[in-house]
Amino acid sequence: MNTFIDIISVETTRDSEGFGKSKDIILASVRAYKEERHGNEKWANRAVFSEATALFCFRKIPDVEVSTNTVIVCSDGRYEITNVEDVKGRGMYIEVLAKKVVGSSG
Repeated sequence: MNTFIDIISVETTRDSEGFGKSKDIILASVRAYKEERHGNEKWANRAVFSEATALFCFRKIPDVEVSTNTVIVCSDGRYEITNVEDVKGRGMYIEVLAKKVVGSSG
């Protein structure tokens, strides 16, 4: 476990004039194993998820649902979740493939 992450749910609310406003709600803060995308055999087998730029692995958190509707924030930046998998189906660890959110310039 090499990095601290926040698992965040993004909630959109509307004000009295009808404008939408995003609000981040932290569901959990945990330690996770993080691996950036590189050219090894494990990443070559994940060719289906070509948009994923990072892999996160962490212990399953009771009563916290990690899905593609949540995002991960760490010291590197913000990541949109593209895939969530229970490691070996035992309910102990969660493996998440995510892509880094990069702001547009200009």
